[in-house]
Amino acid sequence: MNVVIPTEEKQMQHIKEKVRSGERLSHEDGVFLYRSDDLLTIGQMANEANLRKNGRKVYFIENMSLYFTNVCEAHCAFCNFRKDEGAEGAYTLSGPEMIEYVEQHFHPGVREFHIVGGHNNHVPFQYYVDSLKALHERYPDVTLKAYTAAEIDFFSRISGLSYSEVLQELMKAGLKSLTGGGAEILSDEYRRKMKVNKADVSQYLDVHRTAHNLGLRTHTTMLYGSVEKHEDRIHHMMQIRELQDETNGFLVFIPLSMQPISPKASIRRRNSAFEDLKTIAISRLMLDNFQHIKAYFINIGTQLTQVSLTMGASDVHGTIVKERISHAAGALTPEGITRDDLIWLVKGAGRIPVERDTFYNEVKVYE
Repeated sequence: MNVVIPTEEKQMQHIKEKVRSGERLSHEDGVFLYRSDDLLTIGQMANEANLRKNGRKVYFIENMSLYFTNVCEAHCAFCNFRKDEGAEGAYTLSGPEMIEYVEQHFHPGVREFHIVGGHNNHVPFQYYVDSLKALHERYPDVTLKAYTAAEIDFFSRISGLSYSEVLQELMKAGLKSLTGGGAEILSDEYRRKMKVNKADVSQYLDVHRTAHNLGLRTHTTMLYGSVEKHEDRIHHMMQIRELQDETNGFLVFIPLSMQPISPKASIRRRNSAFEDLKTIAISRLMLDNFQHIKAYFINIGTQLTQVSLTMGASDVHGTIVKERISHAAGALTPEGITRDDLIWLVKGAGRIPVERDTFYNEVKVYE
């Protein structure tokens, strides 16, 4: 009697063999995984891939999120953080004002300032340079991970400088790494639909390419869960993967789960836990040339973050102190978390917490 193996089962088996042998997954493989409901098998493969790269170590950092301004010329459909100049709640802090804010929340364990904000065209490029300089002079030992690729493109436009010149000015002021935001979905069609009127796909990639060529290691993201198709997500990952092949300049990939505009939005307006875990696992499988995939607890919650550590994630971000952008868009999670809670969360998944710096150098291993 002939046993007929369903095509889906055959394809999953073929992907398993590719993962085991370290063979790169194709666009077709990625789309198949998204369409499969076999989350456990996908998670097991991602776990296997992650354990090969990182063992049982899971990384975190003591960091603070800072936002110099929420005034923004862009009107992206998914953003509830931005304000128009002069609108209620709009602000633009000077360097001394930002230092005053930091003084209120700072403690000696903080290793990184994570700095992003609006594209405020009411101030010159020098404002953004001076803001970094003020922080760097006051806190020389804290790494400045600042601005998105979209912000760098914006600075280039308002200053008339090239990407390379903008980045070099910022590096002189203390910049050590770029944040990953501004990627959203790397598809021109998506960007038209979602009114992403800032850096386009090629500009986003070119800013990171330029940064890598200047010696900066950077971060990169994918904001998923709105109008994009599974094919768009996989294409996004493959474009990032190609750039990593070229430069090896990315430190980590961060899938960001789209948040609804209102915290009161129903469960149906949010990504499912199933989709969040699947995206983390598929990211690990597709991005074979990335050392780390981050589970961002701000968007998916602490408990789902814990589960993701057995499904391909090797980083749980950091303490943050007070996150604003996802919370302006309806996140229900804590705005920050303590070091002890992060350690507890990682140990609860049977993993080894490792405090790191911005560049994944180990500061302390909590065996």
